[in-house]
Amino acid sequence: MNEKAPLGRLPRLLAPLVFGLLFLAVWEALVRVYAVPVYILPGPLLIARTLWTDGASLLGALWVTLRIAFAALAAAIVLGLGLAILMSRSRWIEASLLPYAVILQVTPIVAIAPLIIIWADDIFLSLLICAWLVAFFPIVSNTTLGLHSADRGLDDLFRLYKATPGQTLRYLQLPTSLPYFLAGLRISGGLALIGAVVAEFVAGTGGSETGLAFRILEAGYRLQIPRMFAALVLLALAGIVIYVALDRLSHLVLRRWHESALPKDR
Repeated sequence: MNEKAPLGRLPRLLAPLVFGLLFLAVWEALVRVYAVPVYILPGPLLIARTLWTDGASLLGALWVTLRIAFAALAAAIVLGLGLAILMSRSRWIEASLLPYAVILQVTPIVAIAPLIIIWADDIFLSLLICAWLVAFFPIVSNTTLGLHSADRGLDDLFRLYKATPGQTLRYLQLPTSLPYFLAGLRISGGLALIGAVVAEFVAGTGGSETGLAFRILEAGYRLQIPRMFAALVLLALAGIVIYVALDRLSHLVLRRWHESALPKDR
């Protein structure tokens, strides 16, 4: 059976672009043909004009949200990686701590965000904690799995040559866990943005230092639906940029040695 030839870079870029343009054209046509009211569903052209006119204020709000998301992702990387290494040192530590990490993951953030906002003195800190709780688990889970996936034969070889636990961790377990960690990082990048938005929805704080989620709520209350859609477009684009950047980072790190990043024709 003949294998399907892989798509080149240009077709991979053009295919989603053409599909997206067709979708927007159909959307705009349906809105105009059926005269859909703006407060129900604005057309793409109106959303684009709103994004152009209100772009400055929306971009400022987006930066506030991104600051929370990036800080939460950095905290998830540091604490998640540290906890994964700690749990890999002892099965007893893993059995003691992992259930609580799972509890934090499965507890809906909207249920505990009000408590965090009440307990924390600073609004930025409370939003950061909420976003961190969402982004934390994928890094812990994936990295722990990677640290436990080291080749048993190589592990026996390290013990045979009397390698210290630190040397085994540095030269065997960490390189083995790197693809798992990067996979968790790609997931956590989007989750950090989602966590920041959800936390802002729950906080509902106004003022000049407000994130994009509050702008969406404000637009909804005032029935400024084109502005709401413009904010949603910015959020979607930010999520895409974060994922692409982390995916590119993963490829650059793994491209010379890991099977997942090697060309298919090799």
